[in-house]
Amino acid sequence: MLYINDLVKNYGSFTAVNHLSLHIPEGDLFGFVGPNGAGKTTTIRIVCGLLKASGGSVRIGGTEGTVGSKKMKRLIGYVPDFFGVYSNLKVREYMDMYGSMYGMYSRDIAKLTDDLLELVNLSDKKEFYVDTLSRGMKQRLCVARALLHNPKLLILDEPSSGLDPRARVEMKELLKNLHSMGKTIVISSHILSELSEMCNSIGIMNHGQLITAGRIEDIMQQISGGSRIHIHIVSDMEPAVRILKEQAQVTVESVRENELIITHGGTEEQICNLIGYLIQNHVILTDFHREEGNLESLFMQLTGGAE
Repeated sequence: MLYINDLVKNYGSFTAVNHLSLHIPEGDLFGFVGPNGAGKTTTIRIVCGLLKASGGSVRIGGTEGTVGSKKMKRLIGYVPDFFGVYSNLKVREYMDMYGSMYGMYSRDIAKLTDDLLELVNLSDKKEFYVDTLSRGMKQRLCVARALLHNPKLLILDEPSSGLDPRARVEMKELLKNLHSMGKTIVISSHILSELSEMCNSIGIMNHGQLITAGRIEDIMQQISGGSRIHIHIVSDMEPAVRILKEQAQVTVESVRENELIITHGGTEEQICNLIGYLIQNHVILTDFHREEGNLESLFMQLTGGAE
């Protein structure tokens, strides 16, 4: 869906984005993370045509075009970190204004406005003035506005910034709903716990460079050398430990009273085969589970705790 190739952005002698290449597949909910000044917002603004790149290219789907051209902008719905709303307009009028900017017919704008306000749970605010809405409502209204022209790609820069806990939950549920509908979404955020709950892939930037990108579990496995698995056993632990130590891709990390913690460097199928092998050898298991990837620890490890 989104293809970024060898992207560079220089400000004099300072390089904000340093030869960044990234592919985000169609239907992904992609989290863009990194310390302050890492280059995330600069990258997003170049993709959206708000900044001119010093080098490289951006392509969306199979569409070729100049970044920032009308053709490319119609493919993107953008929700900035500091969004602009027009306080002297009603919600309906606000949507009408943006629809007209895209050359849409009034009847189409009216129908889509009703559908989108229902999607973002603002149907009852249609005749309210924008300045009477809470910050969370304004943020959801901006998402509705960004979807009005049915873009292929939705990009949100810090969508939960400044929101209270309830509004953050509402925004998270909205984005998960849009993802389930097949939208390709890119989110830049510092709230790592929310990204780990929503996103199926991430990219981590530092000092203008993309350090890594992919699924959180895959990145964790590459860094740790395997999947960390907890196995709960009610039978004698000794046979289980002996069997596990005989396996080439297994490292026994911890042996407790009723629990073993191992690292397995193999595939999902090989992990399942190992569990089956333990059961065949009369090891009685009550539970086993893979340790979930921790985005905060991954972020700190890859960026060296940079701020």
